[in-house]
Amino acid sequence: MLHLGQGRTIPAKDVVLIADWEATTDSEDTVDFLDISEEEGFIIDYAEGDPKSFVVTEEKIYYSIISSETLRKRMNFVYNLE
Repeated sequence: MLHLGQGRTIPAKDVVLIADWEATTDSEDTVDFLDISEEEGFIIDYAEGDPKSFVVTEEKIYYSIISSETLRKRMNFVYNLE
């Protein structure tokens, strides 16, 4: 399981992408992708409007208050346990 903050977790095996919010939302394409995803109901905001990263799975996109670097380290930890 990958902990996204605020007591929320998702299955690590479902993670397709972990992205840094600040580094990726400079791109108009990324902003359009996130806007459309929100309109379509695919966004789950665990960051309460102040995301540091977002995590893409096959079915949803999760906004997180945890940095992408910390989430990446957590993913590595999970995979090293297996």
